[in-house]
Amino acid sequence: MLAIVSPSHALHAPQHEFFRGERVPCFETPSRAEYVLAELAARGHEVRAPHVDSADVLPRVHSAAYLHFLQTVWQQWLAIDPANASVQPFPSVWPVRTLRHDVEPDNFIARLGLYSMDNGTPLAAGSWQAAKAGADAAVSAAALLSQGERAVFCATRPPGHHAGADFMGGYCLLNNAAIAAEALLARGCQRVAVLDVDYHHGNGTQSIFYARSDVLFVSIHGDPRTEYPFYLGHADETGSGEGAGFNLNLPLPAGTSADRWFAALEAACQRVTAHGADALVVSLGLDTYAGDPISKFALQSPDFVRLGQRLHLLGLPTALILEGGYAAQELGVNAANVLSGFA
Repeated sequence: MLAIVSPSHALHAPQHEFFRGERVPCFETPSRAEYVLAELAARGHEVRAPHVDSADVLPRVHSAAYLHFLQTVWQQWLAIDPANASVQPFPSVWPVRTLRHDVEPDNFIARLGLYSMDNGTPLAAGSWQAAKAGADAAVSAAALLSQGERAVFCATRPPGHHAGADFMGGYCLLNNAAIAAEALLARGCQRVAVLDVDYHHGNGTQSIFYARSDVLFVSIHGDPRTEYPFYLGHADETGSGEGAGFNLNLPLPAGTSADRWFAALEAACQRVTAHGADALVVSLGLDTYAGDPISKFALQSPDFVRLGQRLHLLGLPTALILEGGYAAQELGVNAANVLSGFA
């Protein structure tokens, strides 16, 4: 299978994050993509750089104010104090519930909180460049599918499915799956399905398409009562307005077995088929693996071959977008197993 990746992903290399109240080394690191690329090369997959600019598609997914903030956030941080070049900014206040979010504060940390859903998305000097390269990969995949490719894999990082129209979160800055879906619609698709198989619910993707019927969103994930992102991903969230009935959440409890997970996958695939989609975007999170350090499902490496096989049976042009997965060495094997199963 053809794979797309930009070396610019490595420019996003923050050193630490906060996990359960403790400052720890980042789980989401450049080595994630490198393990995937090494395994793809070992199995003979062709790897290309992005060849289409996402600039025209980004405003269809993300707000202008948010895009401007992302592009300039590091310069804003350094303008406060040049010594901040060696300090990672984190938000410490958020405009929840009755607080206003329509006025951008002058205070930098408050602005960062305005555009963040958590403090789990560390930034670095090259974060925008890396995220933009990931978006370019997503629209490049859409272009290749429109030109007749059967499937394209984007080995992108940082991941994207937690990013909403105007906020970052969960390591995600730009929503690559949503960007791929919008690019496919712009290239003539009438209906697109987004299937999210990451351990964590794709809250950003859901929120972007929640009131639309041209993009079906289906997600299999850990129950948000106990698993991040906590505040979205329940089974009663089915869409609103024109999008009523075009959102399907399949939450599963921590410790879910492979058999139960694949039963949910079958239900998800049946809903994708019923949607009559022209193309499929897969938010390919690989943190459902039993050895993942921050997730709690029980899939083993051979199960990812089975996942690829079932996706292939949908018979749709397919963009597979890398999301989570933090068991670093196994990540490459599991990603390549999905591609092998699909092929």
